[in-house]
Amino acid sequence: VQLQASGGGLVQAGGSLRLSCAASERTFSRHVMGWFRQAPGKEREFVAAINWSGDRTLYVDSVKGRFTISRDNAKNAVYLQMDSLKPEDTADYYCAARWDTGGSIPNRGTSYDYWGQGTLVTVSS
Repeated sequence: VQLQASGGGLVQAGGSLRLSCAASERTFSRHVMGWFRQAPGKEREFVAAINWSGDRTLYVDSVKGRFTISRDNAKNAVYLQMDSLKPEDTADYYCAARWDTGGSIPNRGTSYDYWGQGTLVTVSS
């Protein structure tokens, strides 16, 4: 599965951005999709994930109520709507995929098999 993330940019605190991740694989609809981020000098951090059917999601506490993950299997795409952005959200954002086994949604990066390139989100104060 090849993944292509896009949508990053510069935004003021309190603003919004929508990240997109396009997948090349026609079996995309059977994959759990996740978003991770890595700020300069920090470790990669789980942000959000969604199961294959879109009826289960998982978020890190720091983005709950501000970020929304969604997917469109017909378009082989997953999205991350980011609202009420804060300077601490500044990071490179990566999408990732793994086959959905039907179990709990993983939040560890090592649980994902496929990764896209990062898209930079910069939130100014």
